[in-house]
Amino acid sequence: MALAAVLNLGPVLQTVALAQQQQSNVPDAPAPQALPPLTGASGPITPGLGAGTEPAAPTSSSEAPGQQQAPTPTSSSSSSLMNQGKDEVQATPPLVPVAGEGSAAVGRFVVNVNFVEVPVTVKDSKGNLVAGLTYRDFKVYENDQREPLKLFTTDSFPLSIAFVIDQSLTADVMAKVNNSLGAIQGALTPYDEVAVFSYNNGAQERTGFTGAQSARLPAVLALTKETGTEMLVPINSGALYGCNIHTNGNCADPNLQPGHSAGGTTFGTIPKEIHTLNDAILAAAKELSTRPKGRRRIVYVISDGKESQSKASFREVVRYLETNKIAVYGTAVGDSARWGEGYLSRVHLPFSMYDNILYKYTAATGGYLDSEGSLNGIEKSYAKIAEEARTQYTLGYLSHQPFIDGKFRKIDVRVDRPGLEVIAKTGYYPSAQDLK
Repeated sequence: MALAAVLNLGPVLQTVALAQQQQSNVPDAPAPQALPPLTGASGPITPGLGAGTEPAAPTSSSEAPGQQQAPTPTSSSSSSLMNQGKDEVQATPPLVPVAGEGSAAVGRFVVNVNFVEVPVTVKDSKGNLVAGLTYRDFKVYENDQREPLKLFTTDSFPLSIAFVIDQSLTADVMAKVNNSLGAIQGALTPYDEVAVFSYNNGAQERTGFTGAQSARLPAVLALTKETGTEMLVPINSGALYGCNIHTNGNCADPNLQPGHSAGGTTFGTIPKEIHTLNDAILAAAKELSTRPKGRRRIVYVISDGKESQSKASFREVVRYLETNKIAVYGTAVGDSARWGEGYLSRVHLPFSMYDNILYKYTAATGGYLDSEGSLNGIEKSYAKIAEEARTQYTLGYLSHQPFIDGKFRKIDVRVDRPGLEVIAKTGYYPSAQDLK
């Protein structure tokens, strides 16, 4: 039996010996060779900066706790970045906070320079929000000079919204607005806060800032409902001229009484319409200016955009908004929401009231104006605009201008992708509140 086992192992031993002989015939792999040095290059090579440039070590003055700060470019690279063309890519990355810490990162820029925060909304040709962009896709110019980004985040910020409701609308449009107010609370989160204002002949604060999901908000919105105004054809002469509603032989409205403030007994002066939109936005902006950093400050206007008889001018209100980082969003209703007529209402005729000035506020502050004529459309616009205000790219940079000079600084935000619409504020006025 032992002899048979030895005889059976013979072929196996022959196979092993043959494999060892074949393996010994395989040549060794070539040894690695050092690459020849580059000609004309001295010093280390940094991607994006070239040879001979040492990246600067990050400072710890504004470094987030538990988070490594992005390196700061040297003076030479920073100056070259400001002067390079639009096809160049920023060499050093900005501070990109961890998800959920974007609003806290904004408050950590407490240095002796102007930190400028620019919320940006990007849409495609169909009006859909565009996600997935990085800091390499954005370029920010202040007064036509490229500014390196110091902060980039896509986190959602809590909203501080001041709702401004127009009560000078016609009765039919006012009824739609009244029925849609119950949908406002459904578009907000528990982290948001809301203040309510209304205006007709002057602005009125219905409530200060309260929790968006509190029981106080729907109660205040219910008290804000009004019947609106009746649109009658004005008549200032003829047999039908005068007051059509009398009380004890006198006109119920003394402004229409012939021979009084309306004019003589033959021809009357038609009273001017009153739509104090400027005063209402200014009152809401003053309340918003007290909100802390790290929140989106938004004035949301539900109106047809008519402006007449306000004490504050459009320029004064826009300057206050741009100084206090407040954006204006709105839902246009009534005549301004009709197709064709909504564009014609933006044309201002001299010596007449503004038929629609709301679009100018949204364009100057980086907001958005939605036009809706139906009740369902008005309700959906609340959620649509709240989503746009919450889904934004937040860019931050350090201004190269003097600290406080009181001059307007133009901002131009560009995206290096074709067919996209960039919505951002057109500029700002520096404020001493930014210096800490």
